[in-house]
Amino acid sequence: MADQKPPHLVADEMTTVHTLLQFQRESLVRKVSGVSEDDARRSPVTSGTSLLWLMRHMSRAERIWIMGRFSGMEGSVPDDAVGPDDTLEAATEAYRRTWRDVDEIIFGATGLDERARITERGSPGVNLRWILMHLLEETARHAGHADILRELLDGSTGR
Repeated sequence: MADQKPPHLVADEMTTVHTLLQFQRESLVRKVSGVSEDDARRSPVTSGTSLLWLMRHMSRAERIWIMGRFSGMEGSVPDDAVGPDDTLEAATEAYRRTWRDVDEIIFGATGLDERARITERGSPGVNLRWILMHLLEETARHAGHADILRELLDGSTGR
């Protein structure tokens, strides 16, 4: 897998943060591309983390933070536990659908200073800027985990 670099740009804050988040989202998807279903479920680390779990987890994280906490939408958030019928293809498609749903909300917001409608107990709350930065670091962190898992599984490197 060829190593890809994040895009360089001079843009407003929302465009910059979203562009870097999208790069990390796509990096995670690239890391699982071409992996067999067996390898997607396999964990070569003692924590039990697998590529399939990472895909399900990131979809869940974006839905919790943007659709749940930021917009206050009611509804079920997918579990990130890997069940016997889960597939990498379905998890990847669900993650991509999540991007579309989340992006519609963030680009419909009044701006990065808009506050989340739901706060955690004892928290002063957060705004969209904080949530997007958190999702950027969370996605980058887990894309890095996927780098390591993929290298352990089949030797593939690059982002």
